[in-house]
Amino acid sequence: MQVMFVQQRYLQSQKKKFSMFLQKNRYTLILLTTYAALPTCPDIQPPVKTVGPLTDADVIKLRPCEKKKVDFQDKLYLAPLTTCGNLPFRRVCKRFGADITCGEMAMCTNLLQGHQSEWALLKRHESEDLFGVQVEGCFPDTMTRCAELISNYADVNFVDINSGCPIDLVYKKGGGCGLMTRTRKFEQIIKGMNYVLDVPLTVKIRTGVQEKSSIAHKLIGEMKNWGVSMVTLHGRSREQRYTKLADWDYISTCAKLANPVPLFGNGDILSYEDAVKAKETGVSGVMIARGALIKPWIFTEIKESRHWDVSSSERLDILRDFTNFGLEHWGSDTRGVEKTRNFLLEWLSFMCRYIPVGLLERVPQKINERPPYYMGRNFLESLMASQNVDDWIRISEMLLGPVPKNFNFLPKHKANSYK
Repeated sequence: MQVMFVQQRYLQSQKKKFSMFLQKNRYTLILLTTYAALPTCPDIQPPVKTVGPLTDADVIKLRPCEKKKVDFQDKLYLAPLTTCGNLPFRRVCKRFGADITCGEMAMCTNLLQGHQSEWALLKRHESEDLFGVQVEGCFPDTMTRCAELISNYADVNFVDINSGCPIDLVYKKGGGCGLMTRTRKFEQIIKGMNYVLDVPLTVKIRTGVQEKSSIAHKLIGEMKNWGVSMVTLHGRSREQRYTKLADWDYISTCAKLANPVPLFGNGDILSYEDAVKAKETGVSGVMIARGALIKPWIFTEIKESRHWDVSSSERLDILRDFTNFGLEHWGSDTRGVEKTRNFLLEWLSFMCRYIPVGLLERVPQKINERPPYYMGRNFLESLMASQNVDDWIRISEMLLGPVPKNFNFLPKHKANSYK
C-alpha cells in the first residue's frame, strides 16, 4: 500500500510539472506541431521565429497618405515617346532642362513574360532625377501584377497608365484609347495598381475616341475618386491622331474639373510662346512630345523665354552626344553601332522639320505647318533640312562610319502630321 501511495504521489508531481511545462512553452509547441503537419515540399519554408504575433513576411499595405509624394507642379515633362524616347535621347533632353522623363510605352504582357527587350525600356539613367515608366494593358489582373513587379524590381518615381495610344493593334485589344470607353475595367485597373504601388500612379488620356465626342471631362471627375495622382491630357481624339490642332480650350475646362489633382496639357508646343499660352489655360504643367524631337533645346527656350538659333554645327554636336550615349547604352560592337544608327535615323526623321530661327520670315515656327524646301546658310544646314532618307544616312555616316552593304532604312512613324 505504501509503495502504491508513493507511485501515485510521483505521478501527480510529474503531471503537475508537465502541465507547467506546457503552459510555459505553448507557443513553441504550436509552431512545432504546425511545422510537423506541413507536407515535405522544398518550396515551403519553416516558420519564422518572431517576437510578436506578426511575422516579418506579413505585408502591411501603405495608406494613401504614406505613399511617396512627387511634386509635379510647374514642371516640363518629356513625353514617353515610342521608339524615339530611348535612354540616350532622354539624356540629351535632361541636359537641355527637361524636369520629368518617362520611359517608352511597355506592354504589360511582355513584361509579365519576362521579355528582356521590354524590361530594358524601364532602365533609368542616373541623370534622370524624376523618372517614371509607362505601361499599356487592358486587364486588371495582369496590370496589377505588372505594377507589383515594377514596384519590386524597377527604380521609378511614378508609374503611368497609357490610355491614349491610338494604334489599331493596341486599341482593338481594348488597351490604349480603348480603356476610355471601358470605364469599369479602367477603374479596376487604377484601383488594383494603386493598391500594390508605393509610388504615385498617373494616367495619360486623349479627349476621346471620336473627333466630335469628347469624354475626357467625364472620366477626370471619376479618376479623382479612383486615386490617380496626376492626369495628362492630349488635346486630340483618337480619330484625329496628329492632323488637327490640339484643343487647348477643352484642356482648360478639364484642368478646372481635375483640381486639386494636377493636370498636364499636351499638344503642339514648339516654342516658348506656345508654352506660355498653354500655362495660361490653368494646367499644372506641360508635356512636350514632337516638339522635343524636332528641337530638344525647347526646354531651355521655355525656361529662359527666348528663341535659340542653333547652328548646324551645334546640332551636329548634339547628334554626336546622342551617338556617344547610344554606344554607351547599346554597346560599341557592330550590333550596338547599327542599333544606335537606326535610332539616330528615327530621330533625324523628325529633326529635319526644324527651321533655323535666322531663316524664318515670321517667328515662331508652328508644329503642324509643313516646312518649305530651302537652302541653308551652309551645306550642313541644307543637308540637315533634307527630308530624303539618303541624306539622313549621310549624316549618320559622319558620326558612326559607313553603313553596311545593302543597308536600308524606313522610318516607323509615317503618320502625316501636317495640314
